[in-house]
Amino acid sequence: MTENSKMRGDRTEAAVLSSLVEAGYSVSVPFGDNDKYDLVVDDGGTLHRVQCKTAWQNKPETIRFNTHSQTTRDGVYHEQTYEGAADAFAVRYPETGALYWVDVDDATEQKMELRFEADIDHPSINWASEFEFDGTIPSQSGPGRSATPDQSV
Repeated sequence: MTENSKMRGDRTEAAVLSSLVEAGYSVSVPFGDNDKYDLVVDDGGTLHRVQCKTAWQNKPETIRFNTHSQTTRDGVYHEQTYEGAADAFAVRYPETGALYWVDVDDATEQKMELRFEADIDHPSINWASEFEFDGTIPSQSGPGRSATPDQSV
């Protein structure tokens, strides 16, 4: 069977959901397809609205994912960012199975590249290693702080 973009997105969403549950988070799935987020993740203190995205290799040392939605209504093409509608992107790179957590506020507006290696260290480079999901959701309340699942329930 040939995989289409809906199937690819469903695989990504399932992989993200599984990884989050395995890490100990409570995950809810909104009813229907009308929300700008795919999952709601509860870390015991915050509910995170998460948009799942599938990355593809852009250049030999980078992957890329869309940071906007694309729709056609009444024959007219529309693009819209997720600012204010989602809190984070959970990005899956199918070739390696790696997952990345990117706060919407840290993302670029159309597409975002995550780089694995470079000859220079430039401030505008988004290093993949800084966004890799290690089982802990990065905190939006400051560098070095993270949100671990509340296991006291």
